Amino acid sequence: MKHLGILAHSTEGAALSFLSFCQEGFQRLGEHDHPDVTLDYIPFGRSMPAWDTGDHDAVRKTLAVSVDRLARAGADFFICPDNTAHLALGRPGPALALPGLHIAEVVAEQAARDGRTRVGVLGTSYTMDGPLYPRALGSHGIAAEIPDPEDRRLINEIIFSELVNGIFTAESRAAYVEIIKRLAARGCDAVALVCTEIPLLIKPADSPLPTLDSTRLLSTAAYDVATGLRPFPTWYGGSPTTP
Repeated sequence: MKHLGILAHSTEGAALSFLSFCQEGFQRLGEHDHPDVTLDYIPFGRSMPAWDTGDHDAVRKTLAVSVDRLARAGADFFICPDNTAHLALGRPGPALALPGLHIAEVVAEQAARDGRTRVGVLGTSYTMDGPLYPRALGSHGIAAEIPDPEDRRLINEIIFSELVNGIFTAESRAAYVEIIKRLAARGCDAVALVCTEIPLLIKPADSPLPTLDSTRLLSTAAYDVATGLRPFPTWYGGSPTTP
């Protein structure tokens, strides 16, 4: 089995990814068993000034340090359970020290398998306004739909003031559900929860639309790579269509 490296960029999402990966092993391999896994986390706050100024190249350099450390720890490949971080990982630059799975590609593959045609996208403002999901979903002929500006503002505010800090309230859950209802009214047949903390707030039973849980989908895909059930990744940063 291959050794997974988890490149953490926000606390709650990385923790959920770690737990989900290990739980896949418990379910498929047996009690207390899973492929080797190492998590590396440079505090999120060190990258926030660069995010605020749009300096994705600076964020990429910080993330690359984590990938280097994962490689030195013996990891064979990596995942980053943070959708927004892929805006930086996708920037041109030196090849990362390990190959990785691209989270938006994993989500888009599942949407295609499910036969989706129009997917609502819920994440940080960086992710909702950025090219990740229009590109990844579009490559499968699936339209990406984002909430209206005021809904995007509210989603982003709840993520950064609550979810990344481990705060999950009934009021915020109800607000997200109303936003998903509005996406359903606009013709969406699924909603992608593409801030890795959102699945901790919105469970499938809460959502008016079928959900695409980016955190758990990525962890499952990583497990499949580690156990030889999925092809070994060839993405070393930059555009996900090229190594």
